[in-house]
Amino acid sequence: MSDSTTSTPTATPTATAAPTTSVSTTTTGPTRTDVAVPSTPSEGRTSIADTVVSKIAGIAAREIDGVHALGGGAARAVGALRERIPGSRTNLTQGVAVEVGERQAAVDLDIVAEYGVAITDLATAIRRNVVGSVERMTGLEVTEVNITVHDVFMDDGSDDPDGAQNPPRVQ
Repeated sequence: MSDSTTSTPTATPTATAAPTTSVSTTTTGPTRTDVAVPSTPSEGRTSIADTVVSKIAGIAAREIDGVHALGGGAARAVGALRERIPGSRTNLTQGVAVEVGERQAAVDLDIVAEYGVAITDLATAIRRNVVGSVERMTGLEVTEVNITVHDVFMDDGSDDPDGAQNPPRVQ
């Protein structure tokens, strides 16, 4: 027997490996997350800033009837002052906090509900709309939407057409 016919194959490492996606964040500017999207290495990566997810969630929450405003007391006061400045825009991320991972996101919302709305039904509708919007637009799985109701809005002038204030019942 010759050596060439009895050789055994040996494993050699290959230079190609399966493409992987990872999360990267920047320390300057808004936080950026690379979303794990199936793609070939030549197509590149998709990066979505945390503020994008915040805006999507804020807009989706505001779309629901019964949500008067987003944000706690101090944030709403600053937002009201900002809106009085000519040329300013509504802060769509007010009252919204997000935590974005590689494939998942969690959303915290601070809201003011309108008086007369069933808060449990309102929260369910908000969750459904926020989850649907964020997942559809970003491809991230929304693991939770936490909602804190800070206040109930009542239009004080609506019951009295001439605008007169009722005297306090307790002194």
